[in-house]
Amino acid sequence: MPRATVDITPPGQSPDEDPSLAVRNNGGVEPPTEPAPPGRREALLVLSFGGPEGPDDVMPFLENVTRGRGIPRERLEDVAQHYLHFGGVSPINAQNQALIDALEKELAAAGIDLPIYWGNRNWAPYVEDTWQQMADDGIEHVYVFATSAYASFSGCRQYHEDIARARISTTSPTRPGGPTAEKLPHYFDAPGFVQANAEALAAAIASLPADVRETARLVATAHSIPESMAAVAGPQGHAYEAELTAAVERVVAEAAPGRGFDLVWQSRSGPPSVPWLEPDVNDHLRALAAAGETAVVVFPVGFISDHLEVIWDLDNEAKETAAELGLAFARAGTAGTHPAFVASIRELLVERRAGGLPRLGTNCPASCCFVQRP
Repeated sequence: MPRATVDITPPGQSPDEDPSLAVRNNGGVEPPTEPAPPGRREALLVLSFGGPEGPDDVMPFLENVTRGRGIPRERLEDVAQHYLHFGGVSPINAQNQALIDALEKELAAAGIDLPIYWGNRNWAPYVEDTWQQMADDGIEHVYVFATSAYASFSGCRQYHEDIARARISTTSPTRPGGPTAEKLPHYFDAPGFVQANAEALAAAIASLPADVRETARLVATAHSIPESMAAVAGPQGHAYEAELTAAVERVVAEAAPGRGFDLVWQSRSGPPSVPWLEPDVNDHLRALAAAGETAVVVFPVGFISDHLEVIWDLDNEAKETAAELGLAFARAGTAGTHPAFVASIRELLVERRAGGLPRLGTNCPASCCFVQRP
């Protein structure tokens, strides 16, 4: 069902002016540099994008995703076919539940008694409903794990906005807005995230025929975003590309030391008149074939699970492009519920509960990743 638009900017304040979203969501104070106070009732929230659970959900879900962006109906109908190809069910929901199950075991094994909740931006369970549930359960403070490892409007700032919107919609007789919140920092360089991707890349390389295994081109992919959005990502801009490049360098250094790589883009969804990050993965495969390459390994380091954009854009479209070009093709898995990745999430949580200097993603400047919208 469609969600109501809520103005999260306080009267008299511009969206890119202090106090920042991070400060407002934390109850008007900077994220702390001291340990969490003893006895405070805390929780971990897995905050994600959301996805349809059946054919009847697909178009309403896509309308939620694209609200206010002027995407033509025909384009939504095209994308809807991707979901309907899989029965109208997005794999991201089961993947998020699997991650939550793994996190519950990880926290329990570490002696951390913390409930885990799940909320989404675009489909049930909506973050607004989850926030109200946490307030009703007496939760006072929430650590938010967003299912995006990188800086950008859609990958970081919009999750801060989701939290702010949820807090505005929450009623509580004792805590206006419900629990306060800290978003966990970007984790593109977290050792467990790198390890999970490196092991997946090594396995994909090993799956190729022996005669092309050592010469296959390594191609990292991430979701393309408009160039205008990339330009304002992070405090100095272009942090999205910089963080992705840093992640890819670490992954390749572990999985295939000394090998070259390319970083390319997938899943563009905007009108042709708007410049987006390029090259597209399919265009890049054509360029590689034209240059004489014979094999390629694609690793989607920009994503944390094998959700629909990964399995459709890579396992269908990119794989078909490679076949047409005569390129041997392998696709690496994502971090998913790899134990090292799950352990890294626990470490991020422990880091924030212990205090210390908040990193980017937790304490973002007010103007960070700000995109002017109509």
